[in-house]
Amino acid sequence: MKPMTGCAGNVRRITLGIAGGIVATLLASVAAAPARAQSADLALCDRIAADPADPDKPAGVKGVAEIAPGDVETAIRYCRTAAGGARRAMYALGRAYAANRQPAEALAAFRKAADKGSTSAMVELGVAYATGAGVAKDDAKARQLFERAAEAGNPRGVSNLAALGGGTPSDPGKTRALLAKGAETNAEAQYQLGMMLAEGLGGPKDDVAARALFEKAAAQGHPAALERMGAFAQSGRGGPKDSAAAKGFYEKAAALGNADAAAALKRADCPFAIKDKQGKLVTNLCF
Repeated sequence: MKPMTGCAGNVRRITLGIAGGIVATLLASVAAAPARAQSADLALCDRIAADPADPDKPAGVKGVAEIAPGDVETAIRYCRTAAGGARRAMYALGRAYAANRQPAEALAAFRKAADKGSTSAMVELGVAYATGAGVAKDDAKARQLFERAAEAGNPRGVSNLAALGGGTPSDPGKTRALLAKGAETNAEAQYQLGMMLAEGLGGPKDDVAARALFEKAAAQGHPAALERMGAFAQSGRGGPKDSAAAKGFYEKAAALGNADAAAALKRADCPFAIKDKQGKLVTNLCF
């Protein structure tokens, strides 16, 4: 048989070309399907389980401070599927397991996410070691995890590192520098840095800067920062003395459970102390 030429040959080549294009399109669609599914799973995982403070979280994702009880099972399902391709999904899976009261599964997910470089997961593991929640208490491991997260710029890593040091970190100068980075956005870091500035740890004492940091953290509802703002306003430390403002700060902090603020309010209502002959406090006169 002679090879097809002319119009018939052209038609055959065109037909084969169209068929090849269709096959190629179908193959591309099949290959893209898992990627689209992964993207949909990750999007849903982000929507219902992302941590608002996670540095890995995309800017367009709001996140949730606590996973809603009705969303926990859905979060586990979709975050588990998306976890293979995104470390933030693995971290979110750990949060979902924790919300579902599955501590062993939560820790396992946090370990995997931390191994992939999730600083938020490092912080969660550090908290577990610092408190002995689900693992043997180990301050050295907690510090190591907080340091890794802090070095990568995670604000919670920085503030937890400072807190683990009990106010006197092993390297206060380094901790102060790390807190300065976290204090740009994080209330806990602002409070911790304010305490270091107020006490002169890791550098010069600066009451004005400390008060400004406490004010920023207080505006975000940080109980201890509200209490410090009350104390600074009451005494005029680092700024104007304002008894009315001090009382307002104390009241807000006390409402959030801060015992020092509650005690300060009681002292303000009972300003006169009755003492015995030895100078010991007997009682306070309240008004």
